Amino acid sequence: MLSWPYRHHLSLKQRLRRSLYEVLRDQLDNDLVQLSLVDSYWNFVRAGLPYPFVQKRELKPRARVAEQEFSHHNHFFVIFCEGTIPSEHKKYLRFFDSNRLTKEAIEKIPYLTLHKNYTSNLKYFDNPSFATMVKDLTPVDYALLIQQDPATRAQARYMLTHFHVRVDWPIDNAAEDMATHLRYIAKDLYENGEPYAEQLHHKLFEFYGFHHMVGGRRTAAVVAAQLLRRMNFISTVYVSSAEARTLTRLSERGVSKFVLFKVPLPDVERLAHEHQMSLDTFCERYLVALCDSHGVGIFQVVYRNTPYSKTPDDGKLRELHPDYQWLTIHDQLLLPLPGQQEAYPLRYHTVYS
Repeated sequence: MLSWPYRHHLSLKQRLRRSLYEVLRDQLDNDLVQLSLVDSYWNFVRAGLPYPFVQKRELKPRARVAEQEFSHHNHFFVIFCEGTIPSEHKKYLRFFDSNRLTKEAIEKIPYLTLHKNYTSNLKYFDNPSFATMVKDLTPVDYALLIQQDPATRAQARYMLTHFHVRVDWPIDNAAEDMATHLRYIAKDLYENGEPYAEQLHHKLFEFYGFHHMVGGRRTAAVVAAQLLRRMNFISTVYVSSAEARTLTRLSERGVSKFVLFKVPLPDVERLAHEHQMSLDTFCERYLVALCDSHGVGIFQVVYRNTPYSKTPDDGKLRELHPDYQWLTIHDQLLLPLPGQQEAYPLRYHTVYS
């Protein structure tokens, strides 16, 4: 498994590309939080149904979420790469001419309609209607692939190159790749027997913030994230689950989860007072809705790897201890609403309260 380069290892040209990628990723974060969470909330409101809020226990590391699929909750799978994925990886990440984003390919899907007339530059990230096009394409099965334009590598320009992208890398390969890098095996997943290999399968999912029993879209996101770690550039995988009611982001920064959360009115008043805001200003900046007993806020949980999920300093083989946690909660934030450009995230430690 290759290791993506840190910023201080890059050339000036590559650093400029990294800067652009991170700015665009911030924008994509906002767009996908809006689509996954805020738009879903109003889907439930329009349908006259209560929104199924995520419980605190579901945000703890290794939590198992066993819920139904909520049809009013938006779900999708998006891959955003800093560079261009080499063609030799097409056998594992299925992007071909047949699923390249073209007008002809879109017209073959009967349930898909773009809100804007398709033009050749609509698929570029710098087009003002790009976010709308991404939203239009999320009902398509499998992943959307956003990457550096293969035709213009001289300049850092990003585009949605493919849709309906399947992930076909075997889970065994992903687990073996992770376990070798972390030095839990020498080279073969089954070298210590099947029970040991099964524990490594479970740890692969824990490494990316999921329980090993999660469904297909989240499983594909785990495998894709591990495959993309083999590239010499950073990447970000987003997966929105209609079962977990969560948007999960997997990147070189680790695992983050975004959910809609009930903020009790006393906490709303306390946070507004602590940050020297009027109640009206706080609600305008941070609450999707205000109800009788609570506000509806966007909550982000940032996870960090424990030493057991990091490469050992001495590089020696080590024994796997399944009971040791691989992730801990590093930060808990109440986020501004998408579009609130002057507001900043507020620390809101509540998961273990």
